Amino acid sequence: MWLTNSSIGRKVIMSVTGIALILFLTFHACMNLVALFSAEGYNLVCEMLGANWYAVAATVGLAVLVGLHFVYAIILTLQNRKARGNSRYAVTDRPAKVEWASQNMLVLGIIVVLGLALHLYNFWYNMMYAELANAGFPFVDGVESASDGYGMIALTFSCPVYTALYIVWFVAIWFHMTHGFWSAFQTLGWSGKIWFARWRAIGMVYVTVLMLIFVVVALKFAFCGGACATACCGAC
Repeated sequence: MWLTNSSIGRKVIMSVTGIALILFLTFHACMNLVALFSAEGYNLVCEMLGANWYAVAATVGLAVLVGLHFVYAIILTLQNRKARGNSRYAVTDRPAKVEWASQNMLVLGIIVVLGLALHLYNFWYNMMYAELANAGFPFVDGVESASDGYGMIALTFSCPVYTALYIVWFVAIWFHMTHGFWSAFQTLGWSGKIWFARWRAIGMVYVTVLMLIFVVVALKFAFCGGACATACCGAC
C-alpha cells in the first residue's frame, strides 16, 4: 500500500497524525485555561469527559494517533540512517539551514513520549482509569474524587520535581512542534516560496502561545496554590 510502503506515504502519515495531535493539544490547552479562572468550571469539564463512552473512545483514538506517529518516526529515522550509510559517522559541521530540532526530532520525540508516560500516570491513571477500575477514587492521597481535576493539577504541581519535569517536557514539545508544524504542511504540499515562510512563522507563533498556556498553568499551581507537597513521592 502506498501510504505504508513508500517514504512519501510514511511522511504523509506522520504529517496527518501530527496535525491531529496538535489539534488535540489545542483542545487540551483551552481546557487548561479554564483551570486558571475557575476550579468549579474545570471540574465540570472533567465530569463531562470522565469515563464516558465518548471520552474513552477518544482516548483510544488518541492512543492510536500517538502510536502511529511514534512508530513511523522510528521507521523514517532508520530509513534515513540506512540511506546515509557510513557517511553518517563522518565528522561534519551542521548545515547552516538545518534546524537543531530537525536533526534531533527522534530524541525530542523520545523525551515527549517519556513525558507523556509521566502525564498518563499522574492524570489518566488517577482520573479516567480510576473511574473505570476503582469506583471513582484516585490511587493517590490528597484528592477525594477522580473527577476532581483541579485538585489533581494542584497536587501534581505542588511537587517541585514534577513541575521541573513537566517544564522540560513542554520545552521538548515546543521544539518538536515548531519544526513539525511547518514540515507537516510542506509534506502535504501546502507550501511554496511564499507559504513556506508563512507556515514557519504561523507555526512558531501558534506553538509558542500553545505551550506558554501549559507552562503558565504549571507555574501558577506550583507557586500560587493547591495542595501541599505531601502527595509527592519520596524524591520530593
